[in-house]
Amino acid sequence: MTSIENPSDGVETTPPARFDTLPLDPKLLRAVADAGYATMTPIQAKAIPVVLSGRDVMGAAQTGTGKTAAFSIPLLQRMLKHENPSVSPARHPVRALVLAPTRELADQVADNVKKYAKHTQLRSAVVFGGVDMKPQTAQLKAGVEVLIATPGRLLDHIEAKNCVLNQVEYVVLDEADRMLDIGFLPDLQRILSYLPKTRQTLLFSATFSPEIKRLAQSYLQEPLLVETARPNQTASTVEQRFFAVEDDDKRAVIRQILSDRAIKQAIVFGNSKLGVARLARAFERDGLRTAALHGDKSQDERLKSLDAFKRGEVDLLVATDVAARGLDIADLPAVFNFDVPFNAEDYVHRIGRTGRAGASGLAVTLVARSDARLVAEIEKLTKRKIEAEPFEMERPRFERRRREEGERSERPDRAERPARPSLGAHTRPAAAPADPFFDKPYEANSRDEPPSWEKAKAATPAKGLSPYIKPKRQVAALFGAKRAVEPADS
Repeated sequence: MTSIENPSDGVETTPPARFDTLPLDPKLLRAVADAGYATMTPIQAKAIPVVLSGRDVMGAAQTGTGKTAAFSIPLLQRMLKHENPSVSPARHPVRALVLAPTRELADQVADNVKKYAKHTQLRSAVVFGGVDMKPQTAQLKAGVEVLIATPGRLLDHIEAKNCVLNQVEYVVLDEADRMLDIGFLPDLQRILSYLPKTRQTLLFSATFSPEIKRLAQSYLQEPLLVETARPNQTASTVEQRFFAVEDDDKRAVIRQILSDRAIKQAIVFGNSKLGVARLARAFERDGLRTAALHGDKSQDERLKSLDAFKRGEVDLLVATDVAARGLDIADLPAVFNFDVPFNAEDYVHRIGRTGRAGASGLAVTLVARSDARLVAEIEKLTKRKIEAEPFEMERPRFERRRREEGERSERPDRAERPARPSLGAHTRPAAAPADPFFDKPYEANSRDEPPSWEKAKAATPAKGLSPYIKPKRQVAALFGAKRAVEPADS
């Protein structure tokens, strides 16, 4: 595998720094200028010429480095030969397929492709789960040259015969590491089996695990490795801080950092959907405008939360890893890891939400005592030593005094306690007065006298019986006593 790395490797690589120096069609250059871009990021400067040459590419790029433009602009340039004004769907077959792990990332890529292709007659569409298939089906049957999709929903459309992929010439696997983490490898293999063998394949990943390398060996033909930094590295524009705090203090630490640094918006990452939902409600009670983003939310709810965050109507976006992949929020100042991620590669993706496109950002990870192993995994992946520093919290005055004096002082002995003042009706009730009836000794009745309850029973006729009917006399039959015979009525 040939590699294009930094000039320190001895290879002379001086790619053009401006888009207008690339061999691009004026329509694409105009769209790039409309988007406000003039100079290329390092990954764009290295990848675009290689993609234009037709080579397979294995790109090592962190999120926020401009990799979407690095593959979409040259692919659009290569597809201009298929540009056609016809309205017939047959004249607009799928030529380029972009696979993304999440709905948000697929939607983000689709927005970028549409932005760069707006002056051309190339059509594009995006399909992902969580929404109705009917509008997507109508778009696919109308014909599109560029199809952006999540693997699961694409297979649904293939099985429904809504799209045909036998004319695909270009395939992009965006954030391939995440697709493997989610478990999309069988779906990827099935989708790639529908495609022509002769095609150009581009694979982009922030991390290069052994599984990613095996995937590249299986589906890429002599790929060129394009990397702007060592694989598994984090962006240099992100300030990374690790604080050793107790679990109960994590929320207060985030609030204090937001206040001290005057941070208006941030993303807070948690490891579970339930934890994210509870954390969002807790921040809401603290007076922060908060939205939760996790897998149990519908696509419509997730898009509404994201739009509100982008408009500045939400202060904190509390999210899980899967839900937050592909979020492209301009100038996001900070990211908080409320929970240290179980997967070290997720750490790279989390902090990639800030410090994008050369801007500076802050990534704070809150480390509990039980997180030592997870932090060690991040150290191993990023090849940097991590020291979790203590965090000085500004506690309320009453709580600070309480902590200085001890969590709880020893309770004084009962004899040492001062007498409680009388509180009127709220004082303890006095003892009940003595009843002389219960103090009298037990006195047995005479043998022939029936008990008092028998007398009362005899005086009260049974319910439903006439008072003129003479009841039968009760006779004891214990220990073989003979029953008395009732005298016959004369």
